[in-house]
Amino acid sequence: MGQLPVVPDYDGAAVNNVVPALLGQYAEAPSWLPAAAVDCDQVVLLVLDGLGWDQLQERLVHAPTMAGMDGGSICTVAPSTTACALTSISTGLSPGQHGIVGYRMVVDDSVLNVLRWATPDGDMRQKVPPASIQASAPFGGERPPVVTRAEFAKSGFTLAHLDQTRMTPYRMVSTLVTEVRHHLAAGEPFVYAYYEGIDKVAHEYGLAEHYDAELRAADRLVADFVACLPPGAALVVTSDHGQVDVGDNVITPAADLLRHVRLQSGEARFRWLHARSGQADALLETATDLYADVAWVASIEQIADERWLGELTAASRGRLGDVALVTREPVAFDDPDDSGPYHLIGRHGSLTEAEMLVPLLATRA
Repeated sequence: MGQLPVVPDYDGAAVNNVVPALLGQYAEAPSWLPAAAVDCDQVVLLVLDGLGWDQLQERLVHAPTMAGMDGGSICTVAPSTTACALTSISTGLSPGQHGIVGYRMVVDDSVLNVLRWATPDGDMRQKVPPASIQASAPFGGERPPVVTRAEFAKSGFTLAHLDQTRMTPYRMVSTLVTEVRHHLAAGEPFVYAYYEGIDKVAHEYGLAEHYDAELRAADRLVADFVACLPPGAALVVTSDHGQVDVGDNVITPAADLLRHVRLQSGEARFRWLHARSGQADALLETATDLYADVAWVASIEQIADERWLGELTAASRGRLGDVALVTREPVAFDDPDDSGPYHLIGRHGSLTEAEMLVPLLATRA
């Protein structure tokens, strides 16, 4: 039997349940929550964007601080991409429930880039208010301090998944630690912090020498967080997804496929194909014939029935395509409209173990 997709258990050990567990919303602490994070006076939740469990385990020599922490792996969400996972971490909901169902998703028949909150027509913060897409209150309605990059503080995506929190922007990594220390000294019971360096390096350089260097730097950052914890406080470290080194293995979809396609959304390792009118069945058949050797080719009906994104609301389902190419091998599917400032080497989005398993680690002062 071939490799099966890793489908999250949204009621169990998945990233959407980390914040509810840390905020005491369970009658008892779940077994997957590290013991060091249970019954703490204060908690800092540090999200290291792009750090997969498999990548960490292969490089523990570069991460001695994290290697010595309590915990193990949990599952991220599907698709295994930042927009979906960070929203699930903050809201406690699956992507199908909160409505951020991809890095690029269809809104009003146009493809919205969620991280940029833009379509080909430009900035959409006025025309597509973030609250109209994702209205669930983050952190169970509490308003904890959130320490994140200054460049992100007023973005559409930040408004969609961190609205009404107390934003503390930072510009340099040293000030990230300093701001968290100030919040702990002020007695804040819960602080959320976000660092995106590992993801950026993996995208641009892949999983080789540069990635190892960034992991060492991130581990030193974790050590700085540990050093600033007051007695009784805990640091919890998790991530939004892992990575796969794809390199130049990018597939241009065949013309026989594209003649059935009206538009594309999602991303290169979880590519949604939106069928032309009346051509959904033909699209599924053609996609299966062409790409079943490198991808799980799934219809929207299969993905909904198997709850890959959790329970889909009507709005969430309307943002998805008819057929998904979900890569099983280290390849990516090209879409000329999905581009950035440089070629991506490390990628994510699919349901492989390397992308879906992330760390949940903790230590207490």
